[in-house]
Amino acid sequence: MLTTAEALDRVLAAMPELSVESVALRVADGRVLRQVIEAERDQPPFDRVMMDGIAISHADYANGMRQFPIQSTQMAGDTAAALTQGHCIEIMTGASLPAHADCIIPVERISVSDGIAILEDGYEAVAQQFIHPRASDHAAGSKLLAPGKLVSAMDIAVIASAGLAHVDVSRSPVVRVISTGNELVAAGQPIEAHQVRLSNGPAIQALLAQHGYPDCEHDHLLDERAALTARIAAHLDEADVVILTGGVSMGKADYVPEVLAELGVKAHFHGVSQRPGKPMWFGSGPDGQAVFALPGNPVSALVCCRHYVIPALARASGRTTATPEFAALAADVTFKPELTCFQPVRLISNAVGQVLAMPIKTNTSGDLTALSGSDGYVQLALEKSQFPSGTSVFLHRW
Repeated sequence: MLTTAEALDRVLAAMPELSVESVALRVADGRVLRQVIEAERDQPPFDRVMMDGIAISHADYANGMRQFPIQSTQMAGDTAAALTQGHCIEIMTGASLPAHADCIIPVERISVSDGIAILEDGYEAVAQQFIHPRASDHAAGSKLLAPGKLVSAMDIAVIASAGLAHVDVSRSPVVRVISTGNELVAAGQPIEAHQVRLSNGPAIQALLAQHGYPDCEHDHLLDERAALTARIAAHLDEADVVILTGGVSMGKADYVPEVLAELGVKAHFHGVSQRPGKPMWFGSGPDGQAVFALPGNPVSALVCCRHYVIPALARASGRTTATPEFAALAADVTFKPELTCFQPVRLISNAVGQVLAMPIKTNTSGDLTALSGSDGYVQLALEKSQFPSGTSVFLHRW
């Protein structure tokens, strides 16, 4: 049986790369950048005034001038004027520095009488003060953003500042989620005492959308071999990624692995040395589709989706690998060491701001209610059985 690290490596290695598409900047948020963004111009593109006030020549100030006739007024967006010696120009924040000016006096430090700006008594001016020099942020042609970054609102501002109305991003993957099981009944439908509510599919859809993969439809299939074969085949024709929940263990009605084999899906592994989610199955379809068959228990399904499916979609999208995150256990944890344990946790912080992971008890891998109070899960290595409070462990946020 594979370790969790071996299983993840096989999943990532099998993921095909999604194609690139150009989209309007207004819809690029949350997509994976696939081009280098370079500066269109110097930033700032001119010596930018940082305060409302007056622009002067510091040489005039150094020669003893404290009263400056106002030559003109310059607003942000106006063409830069040329300052006449012995004068000042009223200036606004964001304006281009007038020629021959090299000092800005804030408006709070002056008074104006009969067209003359008078400096506050004792005010000391310094050359180049309140001036944002041209190209001090970056020069034209500088690399601003690299491929693989998940585009954020701040990145939208950077891309717009580079003059781009469209940007190259990864195509959004088409994902199909299939819940299997005769016992499942969707919310809002009449239910019998021997049946259970269908929850895995909607939860997985929401988790995928939360991570930026909204093109995800859901289907519920009964444990009938012919129906499973026909519908799974249709989903394979439509999707880049197919995620099944249930029907993957060793029961008489667990047809999923056999059906997938009949449809030409090559198995990469079946079973991972982890708890929960040990029966997980993964393979590749005849056209390179990624196929995940997750256990039907809700905790198992969500943990496997977060641990394997989300990183797989990130790899296919060309997204840069995230930096590992750690937290310290807030309580002792003990378990049998033959499997890696994915322990749900709630995050808290101590007096010095350290992130602590408080273990959350789940009665079984079907106890989905307990997950509602969790922020993610920590990964406890199979080589050990005792994890004292304070132990540093890998943290995986939902």
